[in-house]
Amino acid sequence: MVLPVVALVGRPNVGKSTIFNRIISQRLSIVEDTPGVTRDRIYAHGEWVGKEFSIIDTGGITLDDQTLNKEITGQAEIAIEEADVVVMIVDARVGVTPEDEIVAKILYKSHKPIVLAVNKADNLDQRQDIYDFYTLGLGEPFAVSGVHGTGMGDLLDEIVKKLPAQSEEKADDSIKFSFIGRPNVGKSSLVNAILGEKRVIVSQMEGTTRDAIDTSFVNEVDGQSFTMIDTAGIRKRGKVYENTEKYSVLRAMRSIDRSDVVVMVLDGEQGIREQDKRVAGYAHEAGRGVIIAVNKWDAVIHKDQKTMQEFTDYIRKEFRYLNYAPIIFVSALKHQRLEQIVELVMTINENQKRRIQSSLLNELLLKATAIAPAPTVKNKRLRLYYLTQVATTPPTFVVFVNDPDLFHFSYERFIINQLRTTFDFTGTPIKIIARKRK
Repeated sequence: MVLPVVALVGRPNVGKSTIFNRIISQRLSIVEDTPGVTRDRIYAHGEWVGKEFSIIDTGGITLDDQTLNKEITGQAEIAIEEADVVVMIVDARVGVTPEDEIVAKILYKSHKPIVLAVNKADNLDQRQDIYDFYTLGLGEPFAVSGVHGTGMGDLLDEIVKKLPAQSEEKADDSIKFSFIGRPNVGKSSLVNAILGEKRVIVSQMEGTTRDAIDTSFVNEVDGQSFTMIDTAGIRKRGKVYENTEKYSVLRAMRSIDRSDVVVMVLDGEQGIREQDKRVAGYAHEAGRGVIIAVNKWDAVIHKDQKTMQEFTDYIRKEFRYLNYAPIIFVSALKHQRLEQIVELVMTINENQKRRIQSSLLNELLLKATAIAPAPTVKNKRLRLYYLTQVATTPPTFVVFVNDPDLFHFSYERFIINQLRTTFDFTGTPIKIIARKRK
């Protein structure tokens, strides 16, 4: 399913991030609190009255060495390019500013559905003063408080009212995978090299993300079809914005959402950067299968028999939460080990869909608790009664216990490790949910 996109725009300090966090907290879903996964979000999924959407916080996108007006203009243009509905946020305490007028003028010309949110309307007087914002020409202003949550229901009602109908992707049995990573790590070179190896391109078709081209090919050995998701840049006047770090992260996140398996591409010469961690963390949280591919390995000059292991240890240290992801060292230029990528994509796709019988899971649970008895917290011992699988992609398990609060992260990690030791879940995250036995 391709979700419609909602973008939050506005000048600095109007509370975009506060409203962003308030909206995504409305989701009735389990949020995994995994150490090492960044929480600095600019893109997430939201839900209101049964309607799902993706939401962008343009407050996270900044342009270095630009004037304030250019920065605001850039944010608004990115939102227009990406979004189906744009929420313009203004400050009730400050009133209408020249910067607000700049943003409103750009949005008005876009012909996109606009919702005007007047934030920081924390008391009755401030809520009564919102009518000055009619002068922006964007329709009825909605008084909200991102901090206190007041007015958010009316705002979300208006947002979902303006959302387009959710579209379904055309059904196919291809395995979808994408290459993600910083600019210039060789993602496009890997795509071209793999297609050059296969030489059996079936078609090129417009993708469901704007400007994306999906390339399909068939494995010559077993006839399995694949779709490589390649995300292009912004259409218009985009080069200055294309180079901003957070905007490229945004593009990567949208590619991840459409993928079954994600290939995280690192530069063998330059190593790991903070942006790599952000994108990889999102792939993990989204429950996608992950491969870590170190490209340009041929260009690493000072290598010996220990270099590959040292780099592997370096990756494991920096990406602790991706300890399940296989690491391969490739060269798009020299066409080294490229066949491993497609083979691993197939393997991980199977592991994502793997189902384990409850009887086998409970045998594992008995053995695990015998190896490491459940911990005692505040004189109360955790008791584990039953383990069952409730979902795939990613494999998700429910463990019934006497008290979910006693199911500490460290013991959850122990159970996950036992699952990985017993069954092949290479390349896929595993989720465990603790529930109180009724």
